[in-house]
Amino acid sequence: MIKQAIIPMAGMGTRLLPLTSVFAKELLPINGKPGIEYIIEECLDAGINEIIFIISKKKEIIKKYFYNDSFYKKIIKKKKNPRIIKEYKKILNYRKKIKFVYQNTPLGTGDAALKTQNKIKGKFFLMLLPDDLIIKKNCSKAMIKVHKKYKSSVMASMKVHRNTVNRWGIYSLNKNLDKNNFLISDVVEKPEINQAPSNNAVIGRYILPKNIFAKLKKLGSGKGGEIHITDAIRNLIKENSQFVGHKFKGKYLDCGTMDGYIESSFEIAKT
Repeated sequence: MIKQAIIPMAGMGTRLLPLTSVFAKELLPINGKPGIEYIIEECLDAGINEIIFIISKKKEIIKKYFYNDSFYKKIIKKKKNPRIIKEYKKILNYRKKIKFVYQNTPLGTGDAALKTQNKIKGKFFLMLLPDDLIIKKNCSKAMIKVHKKYKSSVMASMKVHRNTVNRWGIYSLNKNLDKNNFLISDVVEKPEINQAPSNNAVIGRYILPKNIFAKLKKLGSGKGGEIHITDAIRNLIKENSQFVGHKFKGKYLDCGTMDGYIESSFEIAKT
């Protein structure tokens, strides 16, 4: 059973400047609620009981959000507002599930994942990227079902416009397993448009094997001078580890850009 999830959050959020010059992007409100809470709720609804946040010292505000007890106690003692009491109880419940590790130099998703190595207990774990919201259907829950069925690693997939493939990790497809799932023969990080093997992109949900840490340790810097989780996945696939691409049914929202962040509030308000 997959009971642990990791969430990389040490990045600086430059695409959301100037908002992120003073505030962590994961705490920016989306329809009145911090974006990270949507990710937490997805995890808990999928049966995850431990969530590991990967933050940096520059983003201690994220930890403070979940440990600001004195502030809440003073407010509740003074006002006894039912809404505030409810919100504080919700945060306390989340806190029971959350652990923190640090990535003080942002060297990519692969390096971020490696920081959690000593915390992972099972053979597989879930990784979610907080910029990627998937609403209306729980993508993580669906992927865990796929993992149970095929006894393999699983990654979320979505078709993207051909002229945007250089923004994504892109899959090479081996064969279809069923209507919504396919075997992956390769994955390339941000390929040139004329070299992309498909327009099936990696979206920020992964079920990964614990042995990926050994591959990450051996990796050098990839594109942009970062260590990419994609490169470690490629190495595992070359050694015949099975990875399934899952075509999720929910609606994808990109919260990592200013336009996407604004659109996300409108879309979530409709649900």
